[in-house]
Amino acid sequence: MKLACVVQRYGDEVTGGAEAHCRAIAERLAETHDVTVLTSCARDYLTWRNAYPAGHSQIGPVSVKRFTVDRPRHLHRFADLSHEVFARRSSLDRQRAWFEENGPVVPALLDHLRTDGASYDLVLFWSYRYYPSFFGLPLVRDRAVLVPTAEEDPLIWLDVLGDFFTVPAAYVFLTEEERALVASRARAPLPPSCVIGSGLPPAALPHPELRGQLENLGVTFPYALYLGRVEKNKGCETLFRHYQQYVERGRPPLPLVLAGPEFMEVPSHPQIRPLGFVPEHLRETLLGSARTLIMPSPYESLSLVLLEAWNHGVPALVNGGCKVLKGQTLRANGGLYYHHANEFVEALTLLATDEPLSVRLGAQGRAYVETWYRWPRVMATLEPFLRSVVDA
Repeated sequence: MKLACVVQRYGDEVTGGAEAHCRAIAERLAETHDVTVLTSCARDYLTWRNAYPAGHSQIGPVSVKRFTVDRPRHLHRFADLSHEVFARRSSLDRQRAWFEENGPVVPALLDHLRTDGASYDLVLFWSYRYYPSFFGLPLVRDRAVLVPTAEEDPLIWLDVLGDFFTVPAAYVFLTEEERALVASRARAPLPPSCVIGSGLPPAALPHPELRGQLENLGVTFPYALYLGRVEKNKGCETLFRHYQQYVERGRPPLPLVLAGPEFMEVPSHPQIRPLGFVPEHLRETLLGSARTLIMPSPYESLSLVLLEAWNHGVPALVNGGCKVLKGQTLRANGGLYYHHANEFVEALTLLATDEPLSVRLGAQGRAYVETWYRWPRVMATLEPFLRSVVDA
């Protein structure tokens, strides 16, 4: 098959769940198919400033075609428009304007889809919330496959999406909860779909020397781990409040280690240790050495970090208000969930003190990943599905 993958950013330095998922799928599809990634020249998702040269390049087995971003995001204008469309009922035109302001604005990519879209057997779009997918998908609707990475956040309730979600020829979802969410918002039954999640290779054992490097960074064992961007939208503000209650109630010492870039102020607290961005080798050791992973996010379509923790046999404590996180945890039987501070404190206490329980939950999580989230199984679901869409 000749396939195009449309995503807002792509590159070795690009981090982000949807972008990482797109790259992993594109590289595996490229082993047996002709795959081209259509993307912007941006690296930074906040400003969308051009960082890569426009035109063709090759990254591993994947051909990449980049298009110039016409203008960086106007942060104040975008914030004002977001407040308008999310805070009260707004017109469909204003809602469409939100997708343009969200960017990255790449009209040349849309032109490519208009003129050359029919040359691809299928065009896969990642993340409905960005300009390339929202405005590009309708141009190739007869061969468009949407990987929406939809979350139960304010955006999903915009009226304009009722019709948009009926446009694709097919869907690829990350979880059953995501499929149910999108189906509930579409104004007609969804087209054919499959649920694939994401694949993981088997985890390596933590290296003793790297544990020593963690100690040099101020990490003490055992510890609870938060891994990802430290920001309010990821639930970190609530996490800090709940964790400080844990400490103030005199529960067993279990430092909270944060690994990821900071987009909000981190409380100055003797039991909270922010590390900032950590290199990949230390990231894996952090995951494999944690007593538990804490996932406070209220919005997820699939938590790759949660799967990575289970891949290492580490149990999780997740926000039960997020249907995706709760669903993943219940299916794996790989952790505990909470809805408020008291449940958080009691659950973290249990994970800190009952080591056999923690080991058992982590082992169950690893078995779940082994069964459902190895790459051969993921691709064995995805490739026949894509072929069926082409042949329909």
